[in-house]
Amino acid sequence: MNLKEWAIANGVHPHTAYRWFREGTLPVPAERVGQRTILVNIEANSSPSVTVGAGLYARVSSHDQNSDLERQVARLAQWAAASGHRVVRIESEIASGMDGGRAKAKRLLADPEVSVVVVEHQDRLGRANVELIEAALSATGRRLVVLDDGESEDDLARDMIEILTSFCARLYGRRSANNRARRALEAATGDG
Repeated sequence: MNLKEWAIANGVHPHTAYRWFREGTLPVPAERVGQRTILVNIEANSSPSVTVGAGLYARVSSHDQNSDLERQVARLAQWAAASGHRVVRIESEIASGMDGGRAKAKRLLADPEVSVVVVEHQDRLGRANVELIEAALSATGRRLVVLDDGESEDDLARDMIEILTSFCARLYGRRSANNRARRALEAATGDG
């Protein structure tokens, strides 16, 4: 399969896939044949030792964070390749974490081939109730992998941010709600 077909089939922009190929971070083996053709070996990751189908999910809140979206997808792809997971779906979108109507997240979670959902941070999957998603995945024999789970906030502070985010979403719209909630909490605690 050529690189462009692989990229479209996996929800990745062809330019991003080509950049991954050049940087050596493409999650599947590929080689250049001729001047303009790059062939992806999708069978290479289907060895008997690779049993897990990974679904990679990246999300940002606004269009001005597009470079962060690409960085998230690249980091997820690197992790999958390094850990020997076969990537079966890559979804990335620009949407609010407060919105439950994210079509690409729903598509990834509904895919029966995805046995491991991989996100960079827990809040990329959702701002609240991620534990419910994790429990639903677990009930069907699947799991959630969070690459960077090192938040230093304690439970009370996290709960306060979720409450303030909800209020800010009603006042200012969903796009800037989390940033305003964090600033309000920092101002109240003097951590700013």
